[in-house]
Amino acid sequence: MIDWGMLMHPTARIIYDVVYFVVVSTMIIKVIMNNRNPVKTIAWILVLTFLPILGILFYILFGRNQRRERIINKKSLNSLLKKPRAEYLAQTTVKVNDEERRLSEFFKSANQAFPYEGNKIDIFTDGYSMMGALIRALSKAEKHIHLEFYIFEDDPIGRLIRDVLIDKAKQGVEVRVIYDDVGCWSVPNAFFDEMLKSGIEVRSFLKVRYPRFTSRVNYRNHRKIVVIDGELGFIGGMNIANRYLKGVSWGVWRDTHLQIRGKAVHGLQTVFLVDWYFVERTLITSSHYFPKLGNYGEATAQVVTSEPVGPWCEIMQGLVMAISKSRKYFYMQTPYFLPTETILEALQTAALAGVDIRLMLPLRGDNRITQAASCSYIGDLLRAGVKVYFYRKGFLHSKLMVSDDTLSTVGSTNLDFRSFEQNFEVNAFMYDKETALRMKEIFLSDQKECSRIYLKHWKQRHWTYKVSEAVLKLLAPLL
Repeated sequence: MIDWGMLMHPTARIIYDVVYFVVVSTMIIKVIMNNRNPVKTIAWILVLTFLPILGILFYILFGRNQRRERIINKKSLNSLLKKPRAEYLAQTTVKVNDEERRLSEFFKSANQAFPYEGNKIDIFTDGYSMMGALIRALSKAEKHIHLEFYIFEDDPIGRLIRDVLIDKAKQGVEVRVIYDDVGCWSVPNAFFDEMLKSGIEVRSFLKVRYPRFTSRVNYRNHRKIVVIDGELGFIGGMNIANRYLKGVSWGVWRDTHLQIRGKAVHGLQTVFLVDWYFVERTLITSSHYFPKLGNYGEATAQVVTSEPVGPWCEIMQGLVMAISKSRKYFYMQTPYFLPTETILEALQTAALAGVDIRLMLPLRGDNRITQAASCSYIGDLLRAGVKVYFYRKGFLHSKLMVSDDTLSTVGSTNLDFRSFEQNFEVNAFMYDKETALRMKEIFLSDQKECSRIYLKHWKQRHWTYKVSEAVLKLLAPLL
């Protein structure tokens, strides 16, 4: 039994202080030697210095840099990419204008993401329309279904999707499911066991169990992907959960999701099969999963991933390029705004150069700390001329961006450190006027449900808000 009285002895106290100092100093040196973003380094030093014991626990749980070289070796990736690359090379022309060509080439070089023409893009802005389209598409599957979501809840909509998948598996359709272990922490094992018993291959992404969970809490698979028969795909911000239909207590759940029919589905298929290799260590490369596809529409699309396992932050770097090349406008929606310095400077620079930069955030977030930290950046944007809007109708979870009537993107990526540096994310980038104009119309329609924020009024907020936001801004890279 611990003698607490003994611990209070002066000698024991000195020993404790020395040991604690050595531990904290060692961790601070490790943080510095990790060669992180300087902002993140300073944030961790503050946490370790001013939160005794708790700071060490936070660092062990969330701070250690466990990045790996890659989730799939180069030889296996080249084998998997053989068919998608051949389909890309078979295209006589790819309709990307000169201004977007550099962005497209960057994604192809850094991310092995190929642009495909001839796609039909359908846009969903609410859970009812998206889930209805998804269920109809799943019910028509004849060969295979690949489904990957961060959250797959055991609620009415989750059980409905599960039952559709079970029915298709019983009909002889191959069904594979990947869910994130942290995103589905509250889901009972029995929910997924029913799928397994019906012949569905179900795998969790980076299972979190003591004692190994401390190195894995950060690296979550935030992607939302469905591929049906290799020719129809879904991508966006919605998970499989009732709240995406029913909304929240303070209003609707506003989100954006895409249905893609055409060659760009090869990109979605590639992402899923790479992730499947990571969780199952089974490489699937059969051309059966990459059928020959014709033209279904006029959109050129490129599926781009980002993950904490390689040398680049591709989606963040691509967004910096997109913001910097914008000439008329750049509109964006995000539920969380905790930008890296490069993103923040790109937005400020473009606004100062006369580009119409607009940022839309939820008036009320689903996390008070993250919401307050997001607000800490608003003054910096307003001073540069960025127009900021707060969505009042409910919770804005959409990750939609559109620029100059030519470029648009929708996916799982939030404008925050976690999405850019620590999560496995995926976005579809579209290079065509029709899709961009539809995205622009959606943004402007949502803008009618917003309050615009002006610098004069923002400065008049109560001092308690300013102080709390300033403190939380120091911790933004860790949220």
